[in-house]
Formats: sequence, structure tokens, C-alpha cells
Amino acid sequence: MATTALVDPDTGRTQAQLAARHGLRVAGERPSLVGYSRQLWAYRHFIAAYANAKLVASYSNAKLGQLWQVLTPLTNAAVYYLIFGVVLAQNDMQNYIAYLTTGLFIFNFTQSAVLAGTQAISSNLGLIRALHFPRASLPLSTTLTQFQQLLASMVVLIGIVLVTGEPLTLEWLLLVPALFLQAVFNAGVVLVVARLGSKSSDLKQVMPFIMRTWMYGSGVLYSVSLFERLPSWATTLVQYNPLLVYIELARYTLLEEAPLLNESLTQLWLVGGGWALLAGLGGFIYFWRGEQEYGRG
Repeated sequence: MATTALVDPDTGRTQAQLAARHGLRVAGERPSLVGYSRQLWAYRHFIAAYANAKLVASYSNAKLGQLWQVLTPLTNAAVYYLIFGVVLAQNDMQNYIAYLTTGLFIFNFTQSAVLAGTQAISSNLGLIRALHFPRASLPLSTTLTQFQQLLASMVVLIGIVLVTGEPLTLEWLLLVPALFLQAVFNAGVVLVVARLGSKSSDLKQVMPFIMRTWMYGSGVLYSVSLFERLPSWATTLVQYNPLLVYIELARYTLLEEAPLLNESLTQLWLVGGGWALLAGLGGFIYFWRGEQEYGRG
């Protein structure tokens, strides 16, 4: 049986025509991708303020406050060096401590962002249900929070690299675009896990195991030359591991002599840029497609 559209007797227009004329939309309707991008840009100040607030709040109960932004990576570096550089004697390479800390800090940037991103939506349901704003603001603010912590870690890393005898060169400037590519990659991955985490609360229990496995496959704690013992196809596969690529970019820029699995700097930049583009754009589209689902149910 056909339904008849309701018509306003005064104007002779249907409800749909009236809504379109006055710019009204269906509540909860997903905007276009371009429109969604514009909304996010309009909320850029909220994203920055929310990220800064979370960073400050995370250290509000500690007596040393935000000094822990420096103490935490420094303590982690000391513990890993004690285990792998002293106890297990993984120090046969030149300047192992700088090699270790570079890999550790770069990997931790992604690990912290991803682990926090799994709960970016599920832990903010009250905010989502109370206010209207582009939901991608939450996982993006999570990424920005971790980027702010990374900057503090970089201060510690540069100090370690200089103290252990590495020369200050112009190649250090390449660290800036390398971290930018990793930040874009992280944002894309965080958007993906944020949507997945909003559907399954079990993801936050599984993700630490995934990240730990990823760490072992990224040459963080040991020389990447060990990967050359794998079959050729497996070695090639490891070479395209995005975290290994970003770690090697950082090691290439900061360390004068360090074992690298990817000898071609051009290849490193191309692969790093490709992963950033794929993850950043793909993650954004994937998250946008679920915009109307967040906070429901």
C-alpha cells in the first residue's frame, strides 16, 4: 500500500521539501566525508584542549607531576638496558644503549596511542551521548596526547644519544618528518581500534598481547641483523613492517653507525610515507562510516 507524503496546507510543500529548504537534517545522520572533515577542523581547538587536559590529568595525583613525562621513558630505558644490555649481554654492537632507547621510544609512541585508542569511544560514552560533536575528535585527541608525551621522550632520547657519543649532524632534522609520518600512521590505526573497541570491550584485553608481539617483530630490543636469518620471503615481509620502518628512520637520523635491515634510505621514506597515507586515510574513512553508531546501544 502506497504512503502519502504529508503536505503543509499553507505552503503546499511536503515535509521533506520544507526540511531541505531550511537546512534541516535527520538526527544522527552521517555527514559526507568532506563535511565531516570540515567539522573536525572546526573542532581543532577542542581536540587540542581535550588532549592537553587528559595529559595534565594523568599526572595530577603524582607529587612530581608532569616531571614523570621525562622520568617514565628514562626509567623504562634504564630497565631495558639493564636486562638486555647487561644481564643478557646484548651489547656487542656499537652504542647499544642509544640503539635500544631509540627503538623503545619510537615503538612506545605507537603502543601507547593504540592501547589508549581502544577505549577512546567506550570510555567516553557519557560525553558522546550528552553532546553533539564529530566523534573522531576523541581518538584524534588520544593520538595528540601521546604525541605530546613523545616530545618529552625525545628530549630524553636526544640527551642519551649525545651523552653516549653520537655526533650532532644535519641528518637529525630528518627526525621531524619521520615522527610526522608515524603520527599520521598512529592516528589512522587509533581510529580503527577506536571503532573496533566501541563494538567489543574485549579488544582492550587482547591488544597488549598484539602490541607485545609487534614489538618483538620490530627489532626494538635486539639487532635487526637477526632477521636476516629468516627465509628470504620472511625477511622481505619484516622490511615492510611499519613500526620497523619508523624505528629505522629514527636510528638512521640519530645514530652514526647502526645495523639496519633496510639499507636504502629512499625505500624507508617511501614505505613510511605509504603506510602513513594508507593508515591515515583508510582509518579515517573506516571510522567515519561508523559515525552514527557511536554511543548507541
